[in-house]
Amino acid sequence: MKSLFKGAGIVMLAGAFALSGCSGNGNSANNQAGSPDQEANFNKTGLPIVKEAVSLRMVSPKAALAPEFSEMEIFKRLEKDTNVKINWENIPDTDYAEKKNLLLASGDLPDAFYAAGFTDYELINYGKDGTIIPLEDLIDQYAPNLKALLDRRPDIKSSITAPDGHIYGLPSWEENNLGTNPFFHVINKSWLDKLGLKVPQTLDEYTEALLAFKTQDPNGNGKQDEIPLSFMHMQWCMDIAGLFGAFGLPDNLEHRVVRDGKVIFTATQPEYKEALNYFHEKWYKTGLIDPESFTQDAAQYLAKGKTNDETLGSYVWWEVEEVVGTERAKDYVLLSPLKGPNGDQTIGRANGGGPGRGSFVITKENSNPEITMRWIDQQFEPYMAAQIHWGPLDIVYKKDENGKLVNLPLPDGASAGEFRQKVAPGSGAPGIITFDDFGKVVDMEPRAQQRAKDLEQYYNPYMEKENYPNIFFEPEELDKINKIEPELIKYVNTQRGRFIVDGGADAEWDNYLKTLDKMGLKELMEIYQTGLDRYNANLKN
Repeated sequence: MKSLFKGAGIVMLAGAFALSGCSGNGNSANNQAGSPDQEANFNKTGLPIVKEAVSLRMVSPKAALAPEFSEMEIFKRLEKDTNVKINWENIPDTDYAEKKNLLLASGDLPDAFYAAGFTDYELINYGKDGTIIPLEDLIDQYAPNLKALLDRRPDIKSSITAPDGHIYGLPSWEENNLGTNPFFHVINKSWLDKLGLKVPQTLDEYTEALLAFKTQDPNGNGKQDEIPLSFMHMQWCMDIAGLFGAFGLPDNLEHRVVRDGKVIFTATQPEYKEALNYFHEKWYKTGLIDPESFTQDAAQYLAKGKTNDETLGSYVWWEVEEVVGTERAKDYVLLSPLKGPNGDQTIGRANGGGPGRGSFVITKENSNPEITMRWIDQQFEPYMAAQIHWGPLDIVYKKDENGKLVNLPLPDGASAGEFRQKVAPGSGAPGIITFDDFGKVVDMEPRAQQRAKDLEQYYNPYMEKENYPNIFFEPEELDKINKIEPELIKYVNTQRGRFIVDGGADAEWDNYLKTLDKMGLKELMEIYQTGLDRYNANLKN
């Protein structure tokens, strides 16, 4: 790759210096170009990366409880080690997608997007028009940690390589197989005991329990303030998609499952309609579903488990403590998939899997791609990858006698999920912790170990065998998917909420199906089937 030090550094000096005077938080060109000899300032190996400090501008989402990344200890340590200062522009994760799009559309580009969440469509199209740059040559020259990983794991390299042969985004992955089913279904066992009810095994027993929660004052405060069931409509780990399995065809957030190699769009199937009718007639119409399930955000949802009087009867989340707190967690138990009216008992398998490939991108405005690649490569060193994902040494981890990162006790009253948000950028950040790293480099965090046990005990025996893999589609396929799918899924999800709240699925079903046909559902499913067939054929070669 052409060295931008030689090509642009000195030439840009005067103009960049003037810009730097106008803004102390500009891109690297503005901050770096003041150096009379940028190439001499750069160390191709070892630390620090540069002799005199260099600044880079990065945009990244942050979780609700997270501080600004500039205040995170892990990034302070990286700055000290590398001499590279990051001017962070953190955006609340709820607003990130919209603001990222605005930045891209306006051309107000940072040096890089971190924990970037770029979709395949964005990687392909912004790579094609030059907004983000190809990274494979930079990886070869300046990313020894990532290069070693990709050499060791050609499957990961293949997964992040676009059909045109370029790598536009760097990966993020925790290879722990914990995402196969994100919908952990929880019920208040303390209330069941008080009401003389057993832990439900069937959907009707569950409905009976919810009704008892609503009408028999199990928290004993004399008020009808119990919430029988709360969830977050169509949200990862918080939705009732898993409960559709009681009708024979489990749902997921994409409404796309695979059986016997065939792609099925769940939201047009008879089982799906039967579930919607049940949820409306038996649950919503009778006041068993929290009406805010369709509008609340995560903060509101989590607060419902921590009210002064215990008010939450049943919910969906993949960590009991995070919703109801560590003290109250003993009152709650997980439910296996419930047996439905026709004896079906199954749960879906999340689609995808494998590394997220859009976690870090470098834009065309970056005048220091070599420095940037060396900086991000630090986070592909296995020990650092673990700390970036879960938190730093001496705060979250200590090293045991074998050099493995083992968890320190959590602060009093803190849940692991909330604490993680405060000390690490988290699971969407760049870096890969492979299956082999768990147990050697880092201990799986206690809640993850518990989640693995829970999956094995409660869900794996009932789980669908196939899922839709993480396929990198051809550009023309991505164009069609991007044209059809967003509006179609938005319509389906809106209608799902309406059918549960207002009913009417039977009466409106034909029009609903016709609308989906007009929106391109058939063409969309053909693309997904073609992609799956091609993927499976390649596996056999």
